[in-house]
Amino acid sequence: MISSRLLIIILFAVLTSCSSNSKEKQEKLNAYNEKPVKKVSIKEIEEGIKAFIDKETTQHDGYFLINDTDRDLKLKLVRVHTEYLSNLGPNRHFACVDLADEKGDVYDVDFFLEGEPGNMVVTETSLHKLNGKPFYTWKQVVDKTWRRVPVETASSDLLGVVEGKDEFEFLYQAKIPLIKESAKIWIPIAQSDDFQDIEVISMQIPGNHRMLEEKVFNNKILYIELGPEQSNERLEIKYKVQRKEKGPYDAVQPIAQIYLEPNILMPIGGQFSEIANEVIKGKENDSKLIQARALYDYIIDNMRYMKFGDYGRGDAVYACDSKTGNCTEFHSFFISLARSIDIPARFSIGASIPSDRDEGGIDGYHCWAEFYAEGKWWPIDISEGNKYTALATYYFGRHPANRIELSQGRDLKVSPSPASGPINFLAYPLMEVGDEIAYPLTTFSFLRKN
Repeated sequence: MISSRLLIIILFAVLTSCSSNSKEKQEKLNAYNEKPVKKVSIKEIEEGIKAFIDKETTQHDGYFLINDTDRDLKLKLVRVHTEYLSNLGPNRHFACVDLADEKGDVYDVDFFLEGEPGNMVVTETSLHKLNGKPFYTWKQVVDKTWRRVPVETASSDLLGVVEGKDEFEFLYQAKIPLIKESAKIWIPIAQSDDFQDIEVISMQIPGNHRMLEEKVFNNKILYIELGPEQSNERLEIKYKVQRKEKGPYDAVQPIAQIYLEPNILMPIGGQFSEIANEVIKGKENDSKLIQARALYDYIIDNMRYMKFGDYGRGDAVYACDSKTGNCTEFHSFFISLARSIDIPARFSIGASIPSDRDEGGIDGYHCWAEFYAEGKWWPIDISEGNKYTALATYYFGRHPANRIELSQGRDLKVSPSPASGPINFLAYPLMEVGDEIAYPLTTFSFLRKN
C-alpha cells in the first residue's frame, strides 16, 4: 500500500532522483551517509528488486500486482532504473522500476527495501509516474522533512506532445522543377487506420496520374507521369485528419517474417548482433519487452541527433559507425539491433504537427518505429526521447496524437517502379527525370481545428 507518512530528507532525494539531477541526489546521499558503513553494491540492489518482482510475478500467473485506493494493476517488468538504484544506509535501499500494465501503460514505481543481499524485503511501494507524468512531487515542511504532494494537473503539452486526440488539416505541397524530358513521381497517400481517420479534401495533380497499391505494407502511392509542359507547376494534396494518441495495441497473429528480416539499409547480424547481445548481457532470459527497452536506452545514451554527413537515408550502418543522424538513423539502428536478437520491428514515416501553435509550416517529415513483445506492437520514438529526456519514458510505448502517418515499411516495391529500384522509404516525392533523381521543393503545413 502507498504510505502517506512523512519521509526524511534522504528519501526525498532518492524518490525525486527519477526526475532530478543525479549529481544532486548523490551529494545528498553522501551527506546522509557520513558514518562509514558497509554498503550493499548497486548490483546487489538490482538483483534484490528483480528477485522480489520475479517471485511475486511467479505467484500471480505472470503478473506483478499493485493495489491502491484508485487502481488494481497487473504489471510486467520493463526495466530497473540502474542509474537510480541507491543505498540509503545499513540494510536500507531504494529502487526505481518501470512496469507495464495489460494495456501497455508504463508505471514508474518506487520501492524501498530492507535487508542484506539475498534476503531483501520490500517495505514500501509507491506509484510515482504514469507514462512519464508524475502523480506526486515533494515539498519541504517546517520540521525540515519532506512531504509527498499530489500533482493536481500535469501539463498535457509535454514538449510537443498532444495527448488524447488532435484534429487538423494537413497540406502536402510540391513544386515541379524545370524538366526537359519525361519524368515520373511517386508520392505516399495517407490512409485511415485504428489511430487516424483520413479524408482527402482536395487534390491538385499535374500530368497523368493513377493510384498504385504497394502490397507488402499496404501503402497507397500516387504515381504521376510528367512532360516538360508541367515544369514549375504545383502539386497539392489537402487532408482532414483526426488522430488518436497511439499506445501499445494487440498484434494480428502471426507476425510477418518480414519484420525479422534485413532491409537494404537495415542489415541484421554481424556488428548489430554483437552490439545487441552486449546491450542485453545479463538479460538474455528476460522478456523481449525488457530487452527492447535496453536497446532503446542504448541508442538514447549513445547517439546524437545531428543532421551531418550522410544522414537522412535511414542507413543503420552509418548510424552504428557515426552514432549520429536524424530520426531515420535512430530508428533504423534500433530496428537492425532488434531484429538481430529476434525482436520483430517495423518502420513508419509521416509528419509531426506542432503543439504550441494552431497553424503554419511544419519542419519536414518525421519517422518512428514499433516493436513486437507481449502480444502487442509497442510504438516508440527514440529521436524525440533523445532530444527531450524528460519524455524518454513517454516515447517508449507512445506516439502523441499530433502527427500523421503517410507510409509504412522500407524497400517498397510497386509497378511501375523507379529505375533506382525499391523505394527506400516514402515521405517526400520520389522523382525521376529519365534515370536521374530529382528533388521537387516540398513543404508541409497545417491548420488545427479547435
